Amino acid sequence: MKKKLLNILFWSVLSAAFIGPGTVTTSAAAGAEFGYTLIWALIFSTAACYVLQEASARITAVSGINLGQAIQKKYSSTMTGRWLRGLALVAIITGCAAFEAGNILGAIAGINLVFQDVPVPLVVFGIGGIAGIILWQGTIRQIATFLGLIVAVMGVCFVITAFLIPQDWSTLFTKGLTPTIPRGAEILVLGLIGTTVVPYNIFLGSGLKHAQTVLEMKWSLFVAIGLGGFVSVTILLTGTAISGTFSFEGLADALSGQLGGWAPWLLATGLFGAGISSTLTAALAASVTAQSLLSEPGDTNWAENRLRFRSVWMGVLCIGLLFGMLQLQPIPVIILAQALNGIILPVIAVILFLLMNDRDILPGQHQNGTIYNLLTAIVVFLTVLIGLTNLFRAISHITGFELLDQTLILTVSAIVFLILMIPALKNIFSANS
Repeated sequence: MKKKLLNILFWSVLSAAFIGPGTVTTSAAAGAEFGYTLIWALIFSTAACYVLQEASARITAVSGINLGQAIQKKYSSTMTGRWLRGLALVAIITGCAAFEAGNILGAIAGINLVFQDVPVPLVVFGIGGIAGIILWQGTIRQIATFLGLIVAVMGVCFVITAFLIPQDWSTLFTKGLTPTIPRGAEILVLGLIGTTVVPYNIFLGSGLKHAQTVLEMKWSLFVAIGLGGFVSVTILLTGTAISGTFSFEGLADALSGQLGGWAPWLLATGLFGAGISSTLTAALAASVTAQSLLSEPGDTNWAENRLRFRSVWMGVLCIGLLFGMLQLQPIPVIILAQALNGIILPVIAVILFLLMNDRDILPGQHQNGTIYNLLTAIVVFLTVLIGLTNLFRAISHITGFELLDQTLILTVSAIVFLILMIPALKNIFSANS
């Protein structure tokens, strides 16, 4: 029992990575604006997250090489493969650095809900000091277990808050589990999915070293990500305490009025936990991704305690601390990160699809079956849709032309998906022949 619990805590690092201030904001806003209607989107996004994370972790558990090394093995011999590896590295590290500021500002927002007079520089230095010490002193396994405990505390705060708020349970199950998209909720639905399925998490999950069997890994990962999805749903339920325009201050006031003056402390603790856990995971994921894509099996220069590994997370953390100190969102960098991730997310998903049906990477008994390939194909289409939406949004910001037409995005997504799936289908047919 103890071993199972520790395994779940280990994989909870992935829940810590996707339940950041962005997920808290998006999920709570969904509850405030649309009530229970979008719960199904969070459940679907959690399932999509599991499909991709299980695939990347299975590669490592079975083959002994992580996702980045598998990409090197299959594609580094060609110019296109080398460009792909470089694009993935730049996109993911840029994204981690850009969103690190949001993680730190989210942690600050949590503290400011209950301690309005605390100087921001003091909070930033405190967050930076805590994150730096943990990342410097701890091994990846120790950090993963620590983050699992943070997620547990954060989850308890949101679960208590959500269940203390009066809920209409019959409406929740009838409306929340029925896939419908209200007018004006299209971008929010993609946002709920996009904050759960992120490229750097895929590399992070594959780069975590463990001694679990494939079956233990699958079960522990399923429980850890499932609990993360449950916490996201409770955040949405917490957001139903207010209606209309969402803000953390407005939600804290509403909770104080409904539950008493102690309720904002739960919200503040949950938001701070989301911020600090994602601060750690974004920096760690950047280093793990660089290690995965740039090192070869047995290469000690990228070990966790070596300068190369540490220099990546230190750079990401310092960028986030700088913007946190200035209390600025790095909008241009975030836009660039959205554009790059809009390109790389569907590409990584397709590569995973290919690798899970590749005899050179996985033996037949560990390759995807027909049903799993179908589920993965649905998730791949979803990543294409999210990726193009982020890309079009970034282009709209830069050019001033509005490109977020849903019919256009759906049409382009379908065309791109079919093109990307051609090599994947060839791979599947050749494996079965």
